[in-house]
Amino acid sequence: MEKPKKKMPITDKADILKRITVEPGKCGGRPCVRGTRMRVMDVLQLLSAGADYAEILKDYPSLEREDILACLEYAARQTDHVVLQSA
Repeated sequence: MEKPKKKMPITDKADILKRITVEPGKCGGRPCVRGTRMRVMDVLQLLSAGADYAEILKDYPSLEREDILACLEYAARQTDHVVLQSA
């Protein structure tokens, strides 16, 4: 029986966000995972469609669990701002 992979402890959210890259010539400058063409939006859409981490990691072997967590953290930070409404 194969030993399960050791999970990397996430101690600093800034470190995990280093997994998200934005390059002007890649994917229209949209945020991607570690310089690949896997966009943050792609991972979020998979999750919102009901895919679990194991399914995503199986279907996309280049991804790591921490990449999924980085996408979630990135999205959380992008939505954390004040919304001004007009009267």
